[in-house]
Amino acid sequence: MEWLSELPPWLLALLIFCVRMVDVSLGTLRTICVVQGRMALSVALGFFEVLIWIAALSQVIIGVQNSPILMVAYAGGFAVGNAVGIGLERLLALGSVVVRIISPQQNHDLVDALRSKGFRATVFEGEGVEGPVDLIYVRCNRRKVAALLKVARSHRPNVFYTVEPVQEQSERIAEALPHATGWRSVFKMK
Repeated sequence: MEWLSELPPWLLALLIFCVRMVDVSLGTLRTICVVQGRMALSVALGFFEVLIWIAALSQVIIGVQNSPILMVAYAGGFAVGNAVGIGLERLLALGSVVVRIISPQQNHDLVDALRSKGFRATVFEGEGVEGPVDLIYVRCNRRKVAALLKVARSHRPNVFYTVEPVQEQSERIAEALPHATGWRSVFKMK
């Protein structure tokens, strides 16, 4: 990588900043994948993260004596990479969550609306400060939380809910479909 040493210091600093930003973004995603138990993805992300990190660090070590700005670019890339990694993770929305909705009892319309949109809603009776309530639990992919909350708010504008990540589950539950599709529909024909 001798050609890198021939670049103007400002261009090398910009390159180090960008490379470090990518490296830290991958590291953020890798950490989240490790926590969620996604082994294959975390291994692949970790490989590329370290490969990129070594390339960036080696250029900083080689050129820092002549261009101290490389240290600033390296640190700046780290800082911005954290924000970019968090933004990417939010965009990808990996994993599953449990949405818990607490609403006054007799919410059959809300539960039916959730189920008609393909969400598997489980209802429990409970007791709140102001009387009986229904506890509606829905497990869904994080990508679908906004759609689920839109349905809930359309029926109960001031609905109370919590969203919690699922760390472990006994099985992967496919989202409910309103009817059989693909090869399954052949066996369902009457």
